[in-house]
Amino acid sequence: MNLTGLGIWTAQFDFQPAETIRVTAQEIEALGYDSLWVGENVGREPISQSAILLAATQDIIVATGVANFWARDPLSMYAAHQTLTEAYPDRFILGVGVSHPKLVDDTRGLRYSRPLQATRDYLIAMNSHTRSYRAVPAQNAVRVLAALGPRMLQLAAQYTAGAHTYLVPPEHTEHARRILGPDKLLVVEQAVVLGKDRSTAREIARRHLRRYLPLPSYVRNLRRLGYTDDDLGHGGSDRLLDALIAWGDETAILQRIRQHHQAGADHLCLQVLDSDSRGLPLHQWRRLAAITPDLVTRAIRTEAQTNE
Repeated sequence: MNLTGLGIWTAQFDFQPAETIRVTAQEIEALGYDSLWVGENVGREPISQSAILLAATQDIIVATGVANFWARDPLSMYAAHQTLTEAYPDRFILGVGVSHPKLVDDTRGLRYSRPLQATRDYLIAMNSHTRSYRAVPAQNAVRVLAALGPRMLQLAAQYTAGAHTYLVPPEHTEHARRILGPDKLLVVEQAVVLGKDRSTAREIARRHLRRYLPLPSYVRNLRRLGYTDDDLGHGGSDRLLDALIAWGDETAILQRIRQHHQAGADHLCLQVLDSDSRGLPLHQWRRLAAITPDLVTRAIRTEAQTNE
């Protein structure tokens, strides 16, 4: 798969008509982005939405970031992955994950329990369907696991092509790479606010972060990285906001991208945050498209030469 540049991670498609997301996906592809990631909460079903996006575009990689284990049995997930990979070779990544108790117990009316064991059992069950799947088989089906903690990262390395991390600073990327090893795929989501006004950027960032701080898996991960109650309370400290969400102009965003790549990321997908959380940030996507792979490589080389 061609994951040499940048991707886009977006939740805003859920709030747009299907025809709008088709046209927008075509523009994102024309801008030169390599991948387009959509998540799962209480909006569109992400695998179906991936099919819409794949059909509307020519070459861009479409990925789920991530499809919830609890919403589908292992055979259904396996069959969906095979179906889209066979129809669109080398263009679909199935990102899967165990989600959060709030989104499983409260939203779906199911029972969230033993997430690590549930993930291991689910991935083993998916792999077992290689022998029983009766449709046309797909070649090179790529699956990644949403993983933050060391044991979940180990599962990603053992049972999948790699890991998709979310809401992490570059020091987590370095930690994840050590656990995954050199040959596994590491795709990092990076939230960004394109704007130089500090107070506005932090206000947008804090509104975004407030959704995740009640979720235990994110809090545990941040505590492992050294963040304390002072950082995690009241919508997040400025130190935490600045570590997790890059803000500023294109140069500032490039700096954060470079840090993740140097820490071991294979690919970054940028989630643009805006004052309108449901609107399509087309202007920002167009501006950020100027950050090309060559520009990232030059920035890394320049810093290396400076440090010599």
